[in-house]
Amino acid sequence: MGERCTTGVRRGLPSGIVSDPSPSSTAPNLVVPESAGPRAAARRTSPSRLIATVLVLAAVVTTVALHWTHPDALVTLLPSTDMRELHVDFDTFWHSAVALTQGADIYHTPAKLTNLNPPLLTALLTPFALLGPLPAFRLFALLTVLMVVAAVLAVARELRLPKGWTAVALVVLVASSPLHGTLVLGQIYGLLLVALSAGWIAERRGRPVLAAVLYGLAVALKPSLAPLLLLPLVQRRWAALRAAVAAAATATLLGVLVAGPSSGLEWLRIAVTEPVPDTVDNAALPGLAVRLGLPSVVGSAAGVLLLAGTLAWLGVRTRRGAGVDPAGTAPWAVVAAGLLTAPIAWHNYLLLLLPGVLVLIAHGVRWRPVAAVLLAVPLIPVSWGTLWPPEHPWSPIGRSLYCAILLGYWAVLLRAAPEPTLRQPSPGARS
Repeated sequence: MGERCTTGVRRGLPSGIVSDPSPSSTAPNLVVPESAGPRAAARRTSPSRLIATVLVLAAVVTTVALHWTHPDALVTLLPSTDMRELHVDFDTFWHSAVALTQGADIYHTPAKLTNLNPPLLTALLTPFALLGPLPAFRLFALLTVLMVVAAVLAVARELRLPKGWTAVALVVLVASSPLHGTLVLGQIYGLLLVALSAGWIAERRGRPVLAAVLYGLAVALKPSLAPLLLLPLVQRRWAALRAAVAAAATATLLGVLVAGPSSGLEWLRIAVTEPVPDTVDNAALPGLAVRLGLPSVVGSAAGVLLLAGTLAWLGVRTRRGAGVDPAGTAPWAVVAAGLLTAPIAWHNYLLLLLPGVLVLIAHGVRWRPVAAVLLAVPLIPVSWGTLWPPEHPWSPIGRSLYCAILLGYWAVLLRAAPEPTLRQPSPGARS
């Protein structure tokens, strides 16, 4: 592939061994056990670990307090039969799928919400139109749980994470607000997570073109992920770029052909005219701007600058040979930057960044405190918004917690992008 993906120091070391990063070390290949020596003691009491501990405890305490004061948590609403008001996203998808089977307009249905997704998604979900709305929703929720858990386990297995960390990640996932919101509303983030995780695993195994195709399919389903296609551009990986663009374009056109040419134009009209919502769980920068009383275009401009800076930094490091592994945290950092730039990025999108956190854990003890924080903060439920009524002077700041969390994910994943990763290529993989 031409990209530097590892170093001789890290290659082939057991999971309990790390290279000594000290610049004063006289032995470049010196390795020490993680649990031995004064360096380990220093790590245990380092300021970063103390700060991480405080933040994790704060997130857990806040979560417990909010669940105690607001017992009607999202997950308790999952058994509800109210499709129109509670399972509203899937209700929208289901009505569009039914309209497609009847030859009607998939964007003008009896659903409460407007379908903001491209025609491809409706075509993909057409089999659910064979069921009633409630049975279809329950089946989709079950499939979402299976897809999310399978994706996390696949990434953890690929990284050869310790069983303890894998168990922690799964427990946090099951308890997290993004998963609960995804299930209750019937959103498609499980499907997107599978596509992104499969693409990342293919990249890690030395199959960049296959990875690009999978990324392109994810973009065709959710165009707000389109910045991910720019990573091979700035890294000058032309074959991967062509494959990604071709896959995204082909899948998008296929959806338009199935739903009818007018569906593509209608979706574009909706995408351009849909206003930026001022809701606590819109973590995008345009949403932050609206909460602060600014035009949404200010947030969009800030997002474009952030995204451009992210891609430029990754591209410069790649061209200078400094090393940015496309099978490390780089793609997840670009996904986070794209979500910050989009008009709408619900807090539930954090599910898509969980594999990036697992990569941080695999990087070793240096990154595990911050990984623990990134695992903990999604536990905070959306009832957080009830603490900040409109008349409260600090309401715009308090209601921007989820934007701050997404910014934190982006900053950490980008900072970790130059870290070398230990790959385990499959037999016959191309490098």
